[in-house]
Amino acid sequence: MTTKTAPAALGESLQTIDFDIEGMTCASCANRIERKLGKVGGVEATVNFATERAQVKAPADVTVAELIGVVEAAGYGATIHESVPVADSTDVLRRRLIVSAVLTVPVVVLSMIPAAQFVGWQWLALAFATPVVLWGAWPFHRAAALGARHASASMDTLVSVGIAAAYVWSLWALIFGGAASATATATDDMAMRAAPGHDIYLEVAAAVTCFVLLGRWMEARAKRSSREALTALLQLGATEASLLQDGVEVRVPVARIAVGDRFVVRPGEKIATDGVVVDGASAVDASMLTGESVPVEVVAGSSVAGATVNTFGVVTVEATRVGADTELSRIGRLVEEAQTGKSAAQRLADRVSAVFVPIVIGLALVTLFGWLIAGAGPEAAFTAAVATLIIACPCALGLATPTALLVGTGRGSQLGILIRGPEVLERSRTIDTIVLDKTGTLTTGSMTVASVVALAGVDEAQLVSRAAAIESFSEHPIAQAIASLAGGESVSAQAPSVTDFVASAGGGVQAQVDAVRTFVGKPEWVAEKLSLPIDGLLEDAIRAASAAGQSAIAVAWGGEFRGLFAVSDTVRPAAVKALRRYRDLGLTPVLATGDATGPAHAVASQLGIDDLYWGVSPAGKLDIVRELQSGGATVAMLGDGVNDAAALAAADLGIAMGTGTDAAMGAADIVVVGGELGAVADAVRLSRRTLATIRGNLFWAFAYNVVAIPLAMAGLLNPMIAGAAMAFSSVFVVTNSLRLRRFQPDA
Repeated sequence: MTTKTAPAALGESLQTIDFDIEGMTCASCANRIERKLGKVGGVEATVNFATERAQVKAPADVTVAELIGVVEAAGYGATIHESVPVADSTDVLRRRLIVSAVLTVPVVVLSMIPAAQFVGWQWLALAFATPVVLWGAWPFHRAAALGARHASASMDTLVSVGIAAAYVWSLWALIFGGAASATATATDDMAMRAAPGHDIYLEVAAAVTCFVLLGRWMEARAKRSSREALTALLQLGATEASLLQDGVEVRVPVARIAVGDRFVVRPGEKIATDGVVVDGASAVDASMLTGESVPVEVVAGSSVAGATVNTFGVVTVEATRVGADTELSRIGRLVEEAQTGKSAAQRLADRVSAVFVPIVIGLALVTLFGWLIAGAGPEAAFTAAVATLIIACPCALGLATPTALLVGTGRGSQLGILIRGPEVLERSRTIDTIVLDKTGTLTTGSMTVASVVALAGVDEAQLVSRAAAIESFSEHPIAQAIASLAGGESVSAQAPSVTDFVASAGGGVQAQVDAVRTFVGKPEWVAEKLSLPIDGLLEDAIRAASAAGQSAIAVAWGGEFRGLFAVSDTVRPAAVKALRRYRDLGLTPVLATGDATGPAHAVASQLGIDDLYWGVSPAGKLDIVRELQSGGATVAMLGDGVNDAAALAAADLGIAMGTGTDAAMGAADIVVVGGELGAVADAVRLSRRTLATIRGNLFWAFAYNVVAIPLAMAGLLNPMIAGAAMAFSSVFVVTNSLRLRRFQPDA
């Protein structure tokens, strides 16, 4: 059951529930369900026709049964979404289509080919057409009746009325109008059709039914294909694991594994769930999650994700996250949430669809009476009115955005690119500036201590021991580099005790180390905290580190500076190429880092970045984003740490590296799971390609109706041709969206 709690106004608790909706046939259906749910006090609903899903936010006192009852009262079905593929109706549609087509062929042949006609052929055509109209078109009639009962109309209303009108007219003409008295000759047939009341439209009623059924079947198949990427993603996980119980391996279903359990993974097996390697070494193929084809080396202490494949070696993994908390499940939820949203353009299309059907019915009546008033015969007026009903199609409008979004986000998930929703696509088109963090983004983030400087009278081993002890409480890459020295040969003293640890974002850390207040951080920050001057050997060491592009980290205790660590990082090998691709996309790179001027300029120089901010605090990154925005720039922010979360949220487009923290990924609009810089350019390209597809779909959907309806009203379209065109307009929109499945990342 997909349900979660979200904050509501005035402190009221809201629940968010995802439903699978049954019985929707067009965008008008989705709009009707949204309106019905929206009438329940405090309820907000978003219904997606393409995904057949509804996301409902409701007060805690509104039950699931009540919400389902509202949907059912509107004439549809609703069940709790279980994050598994919903059985589609393609087989049912296919059977109905085949039977209807077999019965329709003789009706069309008899009606359209005079040489095939004989005395009384009209009755045989009626016999073949009747089951098509009553049984084949039953889904349309049923949906139209349900809509009428609730004083609403949908695409099915237009189709049902058009088919019924053609059939009833034909039946009246056969019984009362003398249409059954025609002879078998072509001349007599022409004379019959010239006489008022003799035209029959059985071929129209039957053929339109088949064309619409064909369109619905193709549409259902295309929608199923567009969901395949997400379906495949959700089915990637392992089904069984070798659980260690008292040192003995036992094969168990993955669902039985709990946090803390240990399991063995052999070469070629999928890792059952997220965890940490506790024994063994191997390489893990994570391409299904990150899109990266190169296996990642893992050893004891390495984190691994469920559904990835162990390529060689036997490893023992301790489970850290299971079930819905795993990386695979989290990615699946992000993709599903993205596919549920609606863009501004789609909301406009929805508003048009809501009034579309009543307008078309009105136009059909205007057409009917207009032709009659103009002196045309009832057959010509009837033909034009029926064609007007049948040619109109709000389905293409309803499918334009969600199908493209469905396919685009699904393809992104295969490539390790998570796009949160349609609003993200719209913003990706306008960005012209990208703000980049340095450590862990442009650089590897694997910091190493290049040198240790102990000031006069300080034992280097003691300096390392105290600094490593306090830095072991921090997750910052520089802190981890210093903390790793604690296991080095130079450390002979036993690790000191650390209490009262306090971290200052962008500055450093302090704590009681063996009951002595100790500071480790940027020299300026330490100097400010202790009101100490930076001079002598310390100043020379800082200057040397800066010249070498290294970060200087000072250590002080007892009210005095005691030494300095010079820490270095390396630029990611792919950073230069990635930045070139950013520029090709029209993005100006801006480097914002908390490092000192030396390391910052060293990296900027290597990468050819002209716009540089150094010594930036987390709040400072947020200020930089806002400053650029106030200057007219549309800003994308790329980061990976907790300190980037605020800037990611404030940017016009936040892009987080999937190798970063949960806070950064939670604040971002796009997540690049693999953490590759080149994939960021692919994410922007895919977003823009998806948006272009949506805009193309909407243009076609609007243009089709703008052109087709006047032609039908003018009597220039045969109802059968109108039915075929209407059916294939929706199919065109869906198949155009499916082209996104061929999107390939740049080499």
